[in-house]
Amino acid sequence: MKVSYHGHSVVKIETGGKTIIIDPFITGNPNTDLKASEEKVDVILLTHGHGDHVGDTVDLAKRNSSLVVAPNELAVYLGWQGLNVHPMHIGGAHQFDFGKVKFTLAFHGSSVEIPEKQEFVYTGMPGGILFSAEGKTIYHAGDTALFYDMKLIGELNEIDVAFLPIGDNFTMGPDDALIAAEWLKAKTVVPIHYNTFPVIKQDADDFVSRLTSADGKVLTAGDTIEL
Repeated sequence: MKVSYHGHSVVKIETGGKTIIIDPFITGNPNTDLKASEEKVDVILLTHGHGDHVGDTVDLAKRNSSLVVAPNELAVYLGWQGLNVHPMHIGGAHQFDFGKVKFTLAFHGSSVEIPEKQEFVYTGMPGGILFSAEGKTIYHAGDTALFYDMKLIGELNEIDVAFLPIGDNFTMGPDDALIAAEWLKAKTVVPIHYNTFPVIKQDADDFVSRLTSADGKVLTAGDTIEL
């Protein structure tokens, strides 16, 4: 299994001949190495409805006939736009042919902005994602605050790689992410959701140097972990 990071919260997983992408914010992402028009993806996993996570989902899914897996309200909203969707919700798991997906809690918001109407479309609860395949488990926390059930997630799952936001302001910052890493007991922790915008600027190397419970890796766009 290949797991690669592509800036902000974009994570790509290659397993069993399938390419899966989580939160494909490509267009407008200053830190990515990807070009939306060139990406070939079989499955898109979404944590919540904000634009810097849904990103290029509609274009990618239509061009590639991708399956989109997302929390129910977001999945239904995207289904109305002609996408092939599989709705799920917090605490639910489903075994797909490409791997097992389970949605966890995440404490954040989830909506689509419609600036011309000064309106938001509510897209349900945000989530984190536990993805399991080939005997490995990846945890993508999505956008979230620190919450105590992360300890339970760590006790119930043997996590090989945890992708944790450290940007602060919109999500937990480095100090809270250090606590999350300790609770999750992941073998490897990768910081995400930082330095994309000035308000979430962080020193990822400093964060990783302070990890005591896991092997920390700062990945630049395109870097890959082999599991």
